Amino acid sequence: MALFRVERRTPLPPDEAWRRLTAWEHHAAQVPLTRITVTPAPPTGPGTLVTARTRVGRLGFDDPMEVVAWEPPAADGAGHCRLEKRGGVVLGWAEIDVRPAPGGAVAVWTEDLRLRGLPGAFDGVVARAGRLVFGRALGGLLARPPGR
Repeated sequence: MALFRVERRTPLPPDEAWRRLTAWEHHAAQVPLTRITVTPAPPTGPGTLVTARTRVGRLGFDDPMEVVAWEPPAADGAGHCRLEKRGGVVLGWAEIDVRPAPGGAVAVWTEDLRLRGLPGAFDGVVARAGRLVFGRALGGLLARPPGR
C-alpha cells in the first residue's frame, strides 16, 4: 500500500476550492498524458464514475473511480469526497477534503495507490511519485479556475 497525503492552503473560500478540485474533467490538464471522462454528466454524487485514461502512443490504461462519498461544503464549512478505484491496473482509493482556514481554505488529498503486480517493495517510490503528481495537480487546480 502506497499511502500518501498532500495538503495545500489557498486564499479561496472552501466552496470555490471544492468546485475547482471536483471539476473532474479539468484534472487532465494537470496530469500529463491523461484525459478524464465522467458518467453520468455532472452534477457529481455517489455512484458517479470518473475514468482517467492515460496513454503513451498505443499503450494505455484506464483508472476508473467511483464516487462513494460526496459531502460538499455548506456555508463555508468542510467538504469530503471519497473515490474507490474500480480498475484492473490502478487500485486503492482517494479522498479530497476541504476545510475553512484563516484567510481561505485548506485542501487535502489522501490516496492509497497500488499498481497491480507491482511488489510492495516499490511502495515508497509510488508514494513519492504520487505526492509529486497529485501535489502538482492540487496546486494547479487551486491556482486558476477550471477551463482557463
